[in-house]
Amino acid sequence: MAFHTWLIFLLTSVGMSLSPGPNGLLAMTHGAMYGTRKTLFTIAGALLGFAAVIALCMFGIGALVRASVLWLTVIKLIGGAYLIWLGVRVWRSPPTTVEMSEVPAVASGWSLFRLGLLSSATNPKGLLFFSALLPQFIDPHRNLVSQYAAVALTFMATEFITEYALASAANRIRPWLGRVGRPFNRVCGSLFVAIGTMLPMHF
Repeated sequence: MAFHTWLIFLLTSVGMSLSPGPNGLLAMTHGAMYGTRKTLFTIAGALLGFAAVIALCMFGIGALVRASVLWLTVIKLIGGAYLIWLGVRVWRSPPTTVEMSEVPAVASGWSLFRLGLLSSATNPKGLLFFSALLPQFIDPHRNLVSQYAAVALTFMATEFITEYALASAANRIRPWLGRVGRPFNRVCGSLFVAIGTMLPMHF
């Protein structure tokens, strides 16, 4: 992956991690219920799930690219359209709220790890999102394994920082979400629309 491409992915990854999603809410909820240190199990499970989803999307897309570079262009255009649609959905979505009434008061590290893993690995929206996003950054002339490592490690780093920050600030940030959630959603939605519009034509 070229350095300028990685920088664009880094900025995109930051936007992805900051946008409302089930794993961020889960980290925030567990942070409020169990404390930051124990929520590290939740975050670790989520990161492993994301690594698996990214691998599934990237190597599946890579197989199509090896069959025909034309497929990469087609996937980019379809993915760009999906990202624009997703951006509009995020823009129009209501402020994020956190409900903790159904969270058990006591949980083991393994159960928190499993919840984080299942939240990221089984979310069909995550699979669709990465399937739409990753083709924008794949270079068919470079090694796919090294590109996967760059993408996965970058996203896992930004996701860890975001989820850890949410878990640490769980009790303070929940009221804030209700006040500024809608403008924040519009910023994230605009980012997705920009990605979906520009990136398919850029690479």
